[in-house]
Amino acid sequence: MRPIIIGIGGGHSGAGKTGIACMILTKLPGWGAIKYTKTSLYGSITDDINVLSEQGKDTKRFLDSGAGKVIWVQSPFHELPEILPLAAGMLSHLEGIIVEGNSAIDVLKPDIVIFVSGPEGRIKESAEHILRMADVVIFERVLPAEMPEGAKKFRRDEAEKILDFISGRINEMS
Repeated sequence: MRPIIIGIGGGHSGAGKTGIACMILTKLPGWGAIKYTKTSLYGSITDDINVLSEQGKDTKRFLDSGAGKVIWVQSPFHELPEILPLAAGMLSHLEGIIVEGNSAIDVLKPDIVIFVSGPEGRIKESAEHILRMADVVIFERVLPAEMPEGAKKFRRDEAEKILDFISGRINEMS
């Protein structure tokens, strides 16, 4: 059976995607996590615990939040269709995977898509299609203007409600 994949995208850099991923990982210990970082020259997959555990890295935050295994994918966008499925395959033995990044959502087509908007609700143009895919929209003060039909919306401070909804969706899929 393939793992359940939760994709976390956002309106812009610094919107809070990593914080939401960590919050979910604390509720789903043992799940895997994939961090995607866009590069211009090369593609790589890193699962070296020494690299992933470096202070200040999002990958360390994932590990500290209970991720069973973390993979860091660095790649230009055009290599993602090849490299992201390889990374997900490295976590295929786990119940689920959290993947962070709008481009990663485009490629992996997660079972659950979470969209995180920043404090002002602003969304860069390249993120609008991820918002339209969202099952869950998390906002701080202002909802995005173009809310997708049927998406659940939660304020960032409603952690228990967010986690209960995600757990319910996972149970429906299991």
